[in-house]
Amino acid sequence: MKKVSFIVLTAMFLVFLIGFTGQTMAAESSIVVVVDSPPRMMNPHGSDADSNLSVMANFFDGLMQRKGSDGTLEPALALRYEHPDLLTWTFYLRKGVTFHNGNSFTAEDVKFSFERLSDPKVSEFINTGKNISSIDVIDEYTVSITTKDPTPWFANNMHQVYMMDKESTESRTVGEVQQVPIGTGAYKFLEWVKGSYLKMVANEEYWEGAPPIKNVELRPITEASTRFAALVSGKAEIVSGVPVELYEKIVQNPKLDVISMPARRSIFLSLGNKPEDPWSDIRVRKAMYMAINEDEIIEKVMRGHAFPASQIPDPPTIGYNEGIKRLPYDPEMSKKLLKEAGYENGFEITLTGPNDRYIQDEQIAEAVVRYLAKVGIKATLDVKPKAIFFPEVFEGKLDFYLIGWFDGTFDMGRTFFKLIHTRDKEKGFGSLNGANFSNLDVDSLLQATASIVNQDARKAVLQYINKLATAENIACIPLHYQEDIYAIQKGKGIKFQPRPDRWIVFKEISK
Repeated sequence: MKKVSFIVLTAMFLVFLIGFTGQTMAAESSIVVVVDSPPRMMNPHGSDADSNLSVMANFFDGLMQRKGSDGTLEPALALRYEHPDLLTWTFYLRKGVTFHNGNSFTAEDVKFSFERLSDPKVSEFINTGKNISSIDVIDEYTVSITTKDPTPWFANNMHQVYMMDKESTESRTVGEVQQVPIGTGAYKFLEWVKGSYLKMVANEEYWEGAPPIKNVELRPITEASTRFAALVSGKAEIVSGVPVELYEKIVQNPKLDVISMPARRSIFLSLGNKPEDPWSDIRVRKAMYMAINEDEIIEKVMRGHAFPASQIPDPPTIGYNEGIKRLPYDPEMSKKLLKEAGYENGFEITLTGPNDRYIQDEQIAEAVVRYLAKVGIKATLDVKPKAIFFPEVFEGKLDFYLIGWFDGTFDMGRTFFKLIHTRDKEKGFGSLNGANFSNLDVDSLLQATASIVNQDARKAVLQYINKLATAENIACIPLHYQEDIYAIQKGKGIKFQPRPDRWIVFKEISK
């Protein structure tokens, strides 16, 4: 009887132990992450917003990928590429890759994915799509893409142009594709309740190896204090977009760790230069620049969590110029310049900006208005939700506005074609030049860079253009680079390294 009891008790203990171990293993291979911006859709081409691209990077792969704290470009679905002439890009594809539905990945899927980019009904990568002249399938694992214009940064952009399964995409409606992603990525789609949560499970057959975290739940919470509460209560293990005003509270909490890194995104003021406007005069532009106390903005508005900027591109971007220095804060010189230009009594201007896009964006704009007032410039503040603000930028309706930028291709040429080249709707130039800045010398030099593929030569020319636009013509008034701040639960063994693009790629996380 005792022997039987011992066997029963031993069996019960083993069942308990297995159950407990299983729960522990499940906890160790699962993670809940709260982000500050929700994904818009599950169509990888339907939104070029960072919040959408970040999520799509888990379900889909590009021909290339970026890794590490410096965003190094590495092979993904393409093992390598060749650039035999200014217009041709030949990609040699990885064999043995399957989509989540079991279909094999081939050159036909690449051709289909790139052709899809030019369709405005399903893509926001219109400029990339329209710049493609032809896509030729050489064989099952080789594809050649010809662009209409020389595009030196074409391969640099291939980490965020995701490959889709031709068969399953064509057999589903646009609405179905927007709801359920079928990619080759490290995670498979499980469930999405828009605005509430998104669940995904590890792809055990992933070509790069099964990811360490097996179950992921992503929760978008746009309200800062609610994100903080989710972290403190243990309902989330990683939180992005830690607000600067809550930084000290998180640092002082013994259950939490803070991870931060200088952001690639610069915050700056774009300024038009139509001849009839007072601010077309370079003296006025300098006066506006020197009226703004950026050090004080960083200290008081950003709570020390930003870094002064002298230009739009960040140091890793080709074209960043160390020789460009910020103009000093000097309100007296600002007044003197205004007087020389004939505006001793100032003038009126409207400063437009978003109030829900960048860290402390509305507060920064408010500070700029106050600084300008001190030198006699009467700036009217016009801040609004990003959903209203950005269409005004694209339509070129503004004179003076606050905006942020970092270039995913790490190439300033692409940046300046969008931000400061004279607006040309037909060619797609100046699409984000919302204040209609125009300088023909800058335009012609930018266009000449399209044929410069040698990276050293390209760097030198872009640095010169940067100096011409930023230092000599003040195409913008740079303010600062943001700081990306994350918080994680302490003691859970979470290994998480922020990326320069702010994407959260779960195959890079372990615990």
